[in-house]
Amino acid sequence: MYRLMNLAYAAYLKFVEDDGWPIASHISLSVLTTIFPFLIFVGAVAGFFGTPEIADKAAELLFDAWPPDIAEPIAAEVHRVLTTPRGGLLTIGALLSLYFSASGVEALRVGLNRAYALRDARPWWLLRLEAILFVLMGAVALLAFTFLMVVAPLLWAHLQEAAPETAQRLATFYTPVRYGVSSAVILVVLVIAHKYLPAGRRSLRMIAPGVLVTVLAWLGFGAAFGAFLVRFPQNYVSTYAGLASIMIAVIFLNWLAAMLLYGGALNQVLAQARSEEADRKPARKA
Repeated sequence: MYRLMNLAYAAYLKFVEDDGWPIASHISLSVLTTIFPFLIFVGAVAGFFGTPEIADKAAELLFDAWPPDIAEPIAAEVHRVLTTPRGGLLTIGALLSLYFSASGVEALRVGLNRAYALRDARPWWLLRLEAILFVLMGAVALLAFTFLMVVAPLLWAHLQEAAPETAQRLATFYTPVRYGVSSAVILVVLVIAHKYLPAGRRSLRMIAPGVLVTVLAWLGFGAAFGAFLVRFPQNYVSTYAGLASIMIAVIFLNWLAAMLLYGGALNQVLAQARSEEADRKPARKA
C-alpha cells in the first residue's frame, strides 16, 4: 500500500512538472469550443443519411453523463444550433466544422504526449488529418450508438405489451445498465485516446491502470460536483453572475482533463518503475 501511495504521489509530481494544470485548462477550453462545430458536423452527417433528428438525440446522449446543472444550459444552446437549417455534408460550413472540431483532439494529443514524455516528430498536416479521422469516427460512432438508443425504447415498449411482468422485473436494472453503458463508452474512448493519440504505440497492459483510475475519478467527481451544485448553486452565480453556467462547464471540463492527464502520468510512472525493477533483477543475479 505504501509503495502504491508513493507511485500515485510520484505521478502527481510528474503531472505538475509537465504543466498538467495549464494544459488541462487548454484542453477544457478547446473541448468546449469544439463541441458546437463537432455537433454541427454530426448534424450534417445525420442529414446526409436522411435522419437529421438523430443529431439532436446524439447531443442529448453526449450530455447524459454530465451533471444536470452543467449539461442543461449547454444542451439548450446545442439544441438551438442543431435545429437551425443548414446546408449538406459537403458545404464549406460543414467542412470548416470538421476542421475546427479536430482542435480538441490536437489539444488532447499535446497533453498526452507530455504525460508520456514523448515528442511527436510527425508533420503538423498529418497530425491534423489523423485528428480529423478521429472526429469522423467519433461522429459515426455517436450516431450509431444514438440510433440504438432510439430503437431501445421501441423494443422496451414492445416488451411491456408482450410480457409486462418480465418488463416490470427488468425495470429495476435500468439505472445500473444506464451507468454501465456510459462507463463502457467512456472506457473505450479513453483506451483509444491513450493507445493511439500520442506518438508511438502502447500496450493495453501499460495504459490500463491510468484508464481505470480516470474512469473511477470521473464518475466520482461527476457525482460529487453535481451534488455540490445542487446544495450550493449560488456560489458560482454570486462569483460569475451571468457567466455562471459557462464557467461551471469550464471548471468541470478542466477537472476532467486534469484527471485524464494524471492517468497518463500514472501510466508513465508505473512503466518506469517496472523498467527499473527489471534492470535490477539481472544485477541481483550477478
